[in-house]
Amino acid sequence: MPLRDFARHFSGKWLLLIFVAAAAVSLVSRYGMSVDGPRNTKVGTIKVETVATGLSHPWGLAFLPDGRMLVTERSGTLRLVSKDGKLSPPLSGVPKVVVAGQGGLLDVAIDPDFKSNSLVYLTYSEPGEGGAGTAVARGKLGESGLDGVEVIFRQEPKVGGGNHFGSRLVFAPDGKLFVTLGERFTFTPAQDLTNDLGKIVRINPDGSVPKDNPFVGRTDARPEIWSYGHRNPQGAAIHPETGKLWETEFGPRGGDELNIPQAGANYGWPVVSWGSHYTGEDIPDPPTHPEFADAIYHWNPVISPSGITFYTADAIPGWKGNLLIGGLSEQAIVRLTLDGEKVVDEERIPMGARIRDVVQGPDGAVYALTDEGNGEILRLTLDNSPK
Repeated sequence: MPLRDFARHFSGKWLLLIFVAAAAVSLVSRYGMSVDGPRNTKVGTIKVETVATGLSHPWGLAFLPDGRMLVTERSGTLRLVSKDGKLSPPLSGVPKVVVAGQGGLLDVAIDPDFKSNSLVYLTYSEPGEGGAGTAVARGKLGESGLDGVEVIFRQEPKVGGGNHFGSRLVFAPDGKLFVTLGERFTFTPAQDLTNDLGKIVRINPDGSVPKDNPFVGRTDARPEIWSYGHRNPQGAAIHPETGKLWETEFGPRGGDELNIPQAGANYGWPVVSWGSHYTGEDIPDPPTHPEFADAIYHWNPVISPSGITFYTADAIPGWKGNLLIGGLSEQAIVRLTLDGEKVVDEERIPMGARIRDVVQGPDGAVYALTDEGNGEILRLTLDNSPK
């Protein structure tokens, strides 16, 4: 082989190897096995540490008064996680779930009076006639699992398919329980008050309906409904100062939303959206239909917002009063700075993994779940080490 051709031959191979190596580094950075390490942010360096590994697509996290964590795995398992990250065996008493698509064992919350009643609440995709629907069950946490488990709410009707279960649980200051429900990828039923598809419902902790719900007494509406016209709301939190419910939901092709759901309000899906259909077909923007309530903030392109939390601790002073959002497609924690009910700044902290939930811990740190087959619990703190 002539020297010139020899050089060309091997330089091409080296270029290919360099390209492959760069691609591999990029993939490891974006989808890497470990996301530990510092993150430079607007408020300083944030340290990210792995607390626990080996979870199968963890979905929801709740802290117990003693500092241990309850974590759901979408595959149908509930586990206790110690402060040092040790996973318990699967807890007993978990209801049967449909594990398909986005369905499975989903959120977890503890009762506001947990210290006296030991009650734990779960949402999950429940099998039944017609397919599956989001359900809420509760039971008392015992030595090895949940005892006396009862279903306190069932989304009606059950439909086929594995999309859009919604499924966040959040207790209001008055003790009422909000449950977010996706429209199960059925579109128009989100506008129909005779079903629970595409709704946020408000119930008492035993599943009964509060007498002051907005549609109580109407024959053309289900009394548990709080608001409607939602697509797939996977984030919910109570504002620590106002006591109002805030929620995030997935748009279609664009148009993820942040809402403050008002009693009886219609949020317009699928008539309006800040996004478009997956086919590319346009959807009218919310301002074209002033009869609908609009989002206070939206994303285009999407971040795929899942669990959210208001940060109220002092451990990361620059985040106090901010709303933190787990971004799935964005693979980040999205931090919103607020002025009342207005978003005035946004920062995205890249995590290198899909973030399913974010929770403030009793130590003031932020804990995040990675939505992976070998899912992790991450702990975020302010890095005060000498530089």
